[in-house]
Amino acid sequence: MKKILFALVLLGHLAIQAQEKTGAQQFWENLQKHCGQSFEGEIKEGAANDTFRDKKLVMHVRSCDKNTIKIPFFVGDDKSRTWVLSFDKDRIKLKHDHRHEDGTEDKVTQYGGTSPNSGSAGIQFFPADQETFNLIPNAATNVWWITIDETSFTYNLRRIGSDRLFTVKFDLTKTVATPAAPWGWKE
Repeated sequence: MKKILFALVLLGHLAIQAQEKTGAQQFWENLQKHCGQSFEGEIKEGAANDTFRDKKLVMHVRSCDKNTIKIPFFVGDDKSRTWVLSFDKDRIKLKHDHRHEDGTEDKVTQYGGTSPNSGSAGIQFFPADQETFNLIPNAATNVWWITIDETSFTYNLRRIGSDRLFTVKFDLTKTVATPAAPWGWKE
């Protein structure tokens, strides 16, 4: 009887702990489940962008530390883009790391924003921060958001007050071959 009572108390405690996780913590854990895996995507909005048209799009959840997740985003042979997510004080920050083929930083890099609240397990919003405004004044009204569920991951950009909208959706149900390292990465 004591063992059953102990097991029920333990299960109750675990259930309470699970309920106490914030949206940001749950989102982070959902993303970390895919560490080391690569997925193919397709443009859902903004397909007129010639940079992405008719190119194979692959994301690779390449690096997962306790507080940093790095996701290179390959557009055909272009390995210049990495989404860098950081977790701190129940907020998630998104930065865009852009590199040249020789590994040096592009002059337009490290833009993005920090979630204004904990968000939810399936979606996080990142309004443009001051660094973004200083670097790209026209991007002051950018809002990026990432969604994740059991079957898909989406990366989205909306420039408020304009027609600019970009969405790429990745199928999390099928992994693809892992690409070589993105530009600027040391193995």
